[in-house]
Amino acid sequence: MNLNPLARIERNIVVPSDLSSVTRIAEGEMDPELLGLSSEGRGAIWGATEALYRTGLYPAITLCIRRHGEVLLNRSIGHQRGNGPGDIGDAVVATPDMPMCLFSASKAITAMLIHLLEEQGKLNVLNPVSFYIPEFGANGKKNITVQQILSHRAGIATFKGIDPEMLFDYDEILKLLYNAKPTTIHGRELAYHAITGGYVLGELVQRITGDSISEFMRKHIQEPLGFKYFNYGLPDEQFGDLARNYVTGLPIVFPIKQFIHRVLGASFETAVELSNDPRFYQQIIPAGNIVATADECSRFFQCLLNGGELDGKRIFEAVTVERAIREVSKPEMDRILMVPMRYSAGMMLGNTGWGMFGPATAQAYGHLGLTNNFCWADPERATTVSILTSGNPLAGSHLPRLGMLLNTISKRCRTIPLN
Repeated sequence: MNLNPLARIERNIVVPSDLSSVTRIAEGEMDPELLGLSSEGRGAIWGATEALYRTGLYPAITLCIRRHGEVLLNRSIGHQRGNGPGDIGDAVVATPDMPMCLFSASKAITAMLIHLLEEQGKLNVLNPVSFYIPEFGANGKKNITVQQILSHRAGIATFKGIDPEMLFDYDEILKLLYNAKPTTIHGRELAYHAITGGYVLGELVQRITGDSISEFMRKHIQEPLGFKYFNYGLPDEQFGDLARNYVTGLPIVFPIKQFIHRVLGASFETAVELSNDPRFYQQIIPAGNIVATADECSRFFQCLLNGGELDGKRIFEAVTVERAIREVSKPEMDRILMVPMRYSAGMMLGNTGWGMFGPATAQAYGHLGLTNNFCWADPERATTVSILTSGNPLAGSHLPRLGMLLNTISKRCRTIPLN
């Protein structure tokens, strides 16, 4: 008998009684004792992941955690497609090497490409955007800097009243941004740029290098690190590999419905629906359509945790990583997200209390994607974590379980004294 009253109105999935039937474990997980955890500790983290899946709001979850550079967990649970709300057809079990859309977790990676340009001497983030893109300076935006774009202080946080189909027209989006009037020109207003800032950053890469940001990513990160996916969108022939996204959880009503529309410029349902459209992956959407596996994300953040080097290949200089994760301002109310946020020039940062990445994560840096994807590195715990999901509940019975998973990772991966 189901005693949970929310279960009657939540959009959810069928959770099998035997979770092993939908669980896959990749090769290469290390003995947790060698990484400063017990087998029970690793089991507790995976148990919290299973408890999150049991809420019925996540058709698929992939999880990869590295500690001291070694794989502690690399697993999946659920289905790639076929077991989401409204699905018909055969169910396909998810695997750890299944690519998923990172949504806004893409922002952290896009930011690192901008910092790489600065490392190469081709850009200064303190310069106005209009120094590189003269058209951007229209309507009072002449002195808005690259760093203000990266840290959500550029005054162009949202698109108002656009057709979501315009996301498929890169040139039209740029015209809108060039003609936009900023809400502030001094960088004093913190307001999350969900989509807008990414297009500006992508165009910066194009203007400065002559390459699209996708090509720049391929040359400097994807190929050097041997990633199969890890780029904006994906080729048509790989679309069948991708996890399907779903709206799950409680129905979205006022005032959350209006809040989401303000953040995304469209309804939540529309945003998720677009993310299943093949055209979404034929575009470059720098703020929101990188496709990657959880392992690839964990490896990328491990590269940052290592000071810019991974597997003997240097991707960034250590000073570039330090500059990218340095706090821009103390926690401050974000006028779009309506919660206190702490940012670097491109990253969401953790907190001493409860933060974006769990409790006592003041040194952690990374990004959240569409409320249910988490990618971060934590120097104090020598960990990198990637939690990718295909369910997108905003409100529902998952919230305590999601908090418990973040809490369990923080508690079981104990802090290590930093030099």
